[in-house]
Amino acid sequence: MPLITLIGRLSDGLPLAASMADERDAFGGELETYERQAKKILRSVSKQHAEAGSYQPAASPPEPYVTVESGDHFSFHYIIDVGVCILTLTEKAYPRRLAYDYLDELRTEFQVVHGKQVEVASRPYEFIRFDTFIQKTKKLYSDSRTQRNLDKLNSDLREVHSIMTKNINDVLGRGQTLDSALQKSSRLASESKKYRTQAIRANRIRVIRQYAPVAVIALVLLVCLWWFYLR
Repeated sequence: MPLITLIGRLSDGLPLAASMADERDAFGGELETYERQAKKILRSVSKQHAEAGSYQPAASPPEPYVTVESGDHFSFHYIIDVGVCILTLTEKAYPRRLAYDYLDELRTEFQVVHGKQVEVASRPYEFIRFDTFIQKTKKLYSDSRTQRNLDKLNSDLREVHSIMTKNINDVLGRGQTLDSALQKSSRLASESKKYRTQAIRANRIRVIRQYAPVAVIALVLLVCLWWFYLR
């Protein structure tokens, strides 16, 4: 069943809505670690898209479904669509097809209710009331053996294409690499500015040293001319 759900803005990784683990859940205590990983994945995906400059216009088709394997027992699944990333955590044995259907239902409803407000959201979890719909939908997908979900698994009405599978270390490592690259870029820009300033100063000193004696001699000659002939 979906255990953790997080919806974030793609442009900056701002979390907009979430449904986190309940302490009464079988994995309640263990899932705190995965909640932190979910937020890291959101930030990492945001940075990757910022680097690629690949924010989708409203008319673009959604990106592939992505599954991120985390350890031996759990997997993250996420989809990116119209400026948001919708992510959920399930047990590894939970059918991916149902996880993708769950994400699709959240995506459709979220875009209808909050799609036009995403870019103007100014604080974390601004659409936290969307949790009501998340919880209702989560219950529908909690048991993969219900007739409803078995029908979904056996149905040929929709095929899931473009599935990508990644490892959690690759995803988070990518984010760390991007952080490092951004820090290096900032440091290089700062050093370049410093060296440019030093080069301009050194050039001024060189010009002064080169022409100062000539200027002094010219000034002395002018004073002498004034003193002897023009006074």
